[in-house]
Amino acid sequence: MTVVEADAAYVKPFNSNIIVIGPGQTTNAVLKTKPNYINATFFMLARPFFTGKGTFNSSTLAGILQYEIDTPPSESDLKNRTLLKPTLPSVNDTSFVASFSSKFRSLNSAKYPANVPRKVDRSFFFTIGLGSIPCPRNQTCEGPNKRTKFAASVNNISFNLPTVAILEQHFSGKDNGGVYTTDFPVVPPRPFNYTATPPNNSMVKSGTKVVVIPYNTRVQVVLQDTSILGAESHPLHLHGFNMLVVGQGFGNFDPVADPGKFNLVDPVERNTIGVPSGGWVAIRFVADNPGVWLMHCHIDLHMSWGLRMAWIVNNGKLSHQKLLPPPSDLPKC
Repeated sequence: MTVVEADAAYVKPFNSNIIVIGPGQTTNAVLKTKPNYINATFFMLARPFFTGKGTFNSSTLAGILQYEIDTPPSESDLKNRTLLKPTLPSVNDTSFVASFSSKFRSLNSAKYPANVPRKVDRSFFFTIGLGSIPCPRNQTCEGPNKRTKFAASVNNISFNLPTVAILEQHFSGKDNGGVYTTDFPVVPPRPFNYTATPPNNSMVKSGTKVVVIPYNTRVQVVLQDTSILGAESHPLHLHGFNMLVVGQGFGNFDPVADPGKFNLVDPVERNTIGVPSGGWVAIRFVADNPGVWLMHCHIDLHMSWGLRMAWIVNNGKLSHQKLLPPPSDLPKC
């Protein structure tokens, strides 16, 4: 197969017998068939990639590709056909996934330029992963010690969805009204060895906190996986923008050595990026879309546990750089 697209953006074509797709991602590939009919059946196999703890369905899904011929094969013909079956990597083969991900490059042509910010105005460092919060009184929870329940967080903040839309409150121009606060931490509150032995304290804080940035800000975010309750690959999705993936690696991000290795020529453009299990990924985007934009894990359970945060991009000076008003028929609660 020849991969030609990722998340609705063209990429430099490359060949691969296996394709990795994270939750929420898309990939288009061109399948090259044999020039002549072959008396064989081709299996196409799929199974999960999973690096976390817990039980899951690891069975392999099978589809069959067979060539069309003028005379339909008999049952005996089918039994006598050669069965060709691919070999898939192991369920938790992080090195294969990292190698596959590194093959993606944008076209960076005159027609499809890679408009990657060479300089950044705001730089953020977000740790992501699982943690815990206290179990409600008189309840038994499934978290550590049965006295806590699982939570997930960005920079130790487990995001609570408010009862009033942040976008509605922001557009009104009034103060936050208790709906949200603008003190989301831009770096982890307490640095630690993120991918080594986890700290004893797995507790996270809850809140509805956002980051506010001016229109047209050139943003860089390093997303660092953590091993607090087990390292795991997290597919992070950003609303409102496409991310340019300028770097990724295993272990802890090195702010001195790693930026020198960033790809600022033809980084892939995606709306969902898999943060490596026990590793990090660096993204850049230009905040030229005013409004309120959620960034969250695309594993539904993790998102429901709070692995999400929100960006508020303020209006620009020109009329086309301002947030549009709600439609006249917007339902009222």
